[in-house]
Amino acid sequence: MLTQERRDLIVSYVNDNNAVTVAELMEKFDASAATIRRDLSVLHDEKKILKVFGGATSVMSGDVTTFEPSVSAKASLNKEEKDAISKYAASLIYDEDFVYIDSGTTTLEMIKYIENNKAKYITNGIVHAKKLLEKGLNTMIIGGRCKASTEAIIGPDCIEGISKYHFTKAFMGTNGISIPAGFTTPDVDEALVKQEAVKHAYISYVLADHTKFGQVSSVTFADITSCCIITDKEPSKNYSSKTIVKIV
Repeated sequence: MLTQERRDLIVSYVNDNNAVTVAELMEKFDASAATIRRDLSVLHDEKKILKVFGGATSVMSGDVTTFEPSVSAKASLNKEEKDAISKYAASLIYDEDFVYIDSGTTTLEMIKYIENNKAKYITNGIVHAKKLLEKGLNTMIIGGRCKASTEAIIGPDCIEGISKYHFTKAFMGTNGISIPAGFTTPDVDEALVKQEAVKHAYISYVLADHTKFGQVSSVTFADITSCCIITDKEPSKNYSSKTIVKIV
C-alpha cells in the first residue's frame, strides 16, 4: 500500500470511529508503531486528524475542547453523581495514608465525607486546604502560582514541591476520559501538576461522573491505564478492559 493511500484510509477510519489507538491502526493497516505514529504526525500537521496520547481523534467529532468552566459552574452540575462518587472515595482513606487531593469540584465534595483524622493530607486546591483545616485534619498545601478560574495552585514551584513527596493515594479530577487520549484537561499548567501527582502516587483514583467519558480536552495528564476510575454509571466495556472502574 502506498503511503498516501494508507494515510487517506487512516483519516477515513479515524473519522468513522471518532477516536482510535495506535494499536488499532497497526492491526488495521498491518503497519509498525513507528509508521503509524509518523502518519499521525503528518496528518495532524495537515489538520486532517488530531493526534493525542496513544492514538488520534477526529477533528470533526467536536469532542476536543479547550474550554474550562468556572468552579461555580462546575459545582452546579451532576450534584447527586458527584456526591456518591466523593462519598465512596473518602471511604478509601486509611490511617497510615499520605493523601494527595487534586483541585476540582468532585474532590472538594469528597472532603465533606473524610472521617479519617490519622491520615495526612496535601493538596493544590486553595479551598480544599481550607476545608481540610476546618475539619481539623493534618493538612499541607503546595506552593506556587494561583489560578483564579479553578482556584488551584499551579506552576513550576508547585511541580517541584510535589516531586519531593511519595503519596500512598492520589484523588484526581479530570475534564475528559478517553481510551486513546487518556485523562485530559484544558490547561497545560494544570496538566503538568496532575501528571506529577499521579507519577508520585502509589495508586491514583480519578473521580469522574459519566459525562466525562468520551470527552477529550486539549492536554493529556495520564494514560488510561495509570489510574483507577470511580464513577456513577458503567461506561463501555472498552474502558473496563483498560483499567479498574468502580461504579458507585
